[in-house]
Amino acid sequence: MSFLILIRHGQSTWNLEKRFTGWVDVDLTENGKLEAEKAGELIKKTNIKIDAYYSSLQLRAKNTLNIIQKILNEESKSFSRIWQLNERHYGALTGLNKIETINKIGKEKVHEFRRSWDIRPDPLEKESPYHPSNIDTYKDLPKEIIPNTESLKDTYERVTKFYEDVLKNDLKTKNILISAHGNSIRALCKFLFKLDNKQISKLEIPTGNPLVLEIDNQYNIQNCKYLDQERAKDLVVF
Repeated sequence: MSFLILIRHGQSTWNLEKRFTGWVDVDLTENGKLEAEKAGELIKKTNIKIDAYYSSLQLRAKNTLNIIQKILNEESKSFSRIWQLNERHYGALTGLNKIETINKIGKEKVHEFRRSWDIRPDPLEKESPYHPSNIDTYKDLPKEIIPNTESLKDTYERVTKFYEDVLKNDLKTKNILISAHGNSIRALCKFLFKLDNKQISKLEIPTGNPLVLEIDNQYNIQNCKYLDQERAKDLVVF
């Protein structure tokens, strides 16, 4: 039996501004840092020994993990930064205010873009400063894997490939903590919980709240819970 702890980064500056963020590399707010600190304290109370740490390439996930490791007195432990754990790319929606976009194109259309399984927003123009090819964080990524837009299905395919190639083997003997994003965690939960395309549209992942999964030797989830029950969201199947 192993533990997999999934945490969405603490509140980011663009979360606060209600903007579609995707691959734009913004940092945590002060409140986001406090969320990460609380997450670290909650994880510490479980007495689960973390054997391997992963984050996305993005600053908000990396800094959330840095704060958690500091609380756990594990700052000296290295962690792997994995591009497949990045947030979903929101294409031409990137940088737009969500409320203003709802007023412009309607609530149903925005909900479709945010929660549908395989609908991509229009691609983001490569000249945009928000395009990943113009952001220093991604300078070492091969150009052919940098997206212009993504659906949740696209995100699911890269996240689950990383699971099959790396995490599955790790979970045989290790307890793992992943600091990532709302949609990359939703994608992984779809796979692990065996959710259908309708169920995944209802799954919300709160910022800064560790989700602890207990996984058996056959990779089935035996138990799961949010550590901060006051901020827990519906897990759909549990």
